[in-house]
Amino acid sequence: MNIYVETNFVLELTFEQEQCSSCEQILQLCETGEAKLIVPAYCLAEPHEKLSRQARSRRELQQSLETELRQLSRTASYVNRIKSIQDIASLMVQSNEEERHRFIQYRDRLLKVGEIVALNASIVIEAASNETTYDLTPQDALVYASVIGHLRHNLPQQACFLNRNSKDFDSPDIINELRQLNCRMIPRFDRGYSFIQSQLPSEQSEA
Repeated sequence: MNIYVETNFVLELTFEQEQCSSCEQILQLCETGEAKLIVPAYCLAEPHEKLSRQARSRRELQQSLETELRQLSRTASYVNRIKSIQDIASLMVQSNEEERHRFIQYRDRLLKVGEIVALNASIVIEAASNETTYDLTPQDALVYASVIGHLRHNLPQQACFLNRNSKDFDSPDIINELRQLNCRMIPRFDRGYSFIQSQLPSEQSEA
């Protein structure tokens, strides 16, 4: 089975969000060869940009907090009360490093086990069309064009396209286009993992 994922799959793992355990289990299935993971190249670039933007925002906030805390520490009655705020400022710096480290780890695993769909001229052209046809954001249009292009070229017997929020790709036309290419759209990673397990040979799904 081909498993297509979008940017949120990488973000769930990197930021340890609600469905990260299901994403980890899906990744492990692919690492053992029980399924094939297909990742649009854009889905590895977008999280990197988000990490950089978020780290910059946190550093600015940390600097503002430290400035205010220095002022507050000059007031004797506040000295003992600002400790927790100092801990928050420290956490923001630490979290930047931890998230960056997790992203690198997961990116390496995805590059090792997954098939990366290169971002080429034909995908960019189709993505521009998809923005209008399906009312997609430029980012989602690039991801969807990558998925559809790979499906058309490879024609897998069975596939699923996993994403975190059905609003991103919740169009009857999209669902129908995917279905015609033997691909099922599943709008949650935990549901996706359950579906994949249900399609594995019984001895594997019971393991």
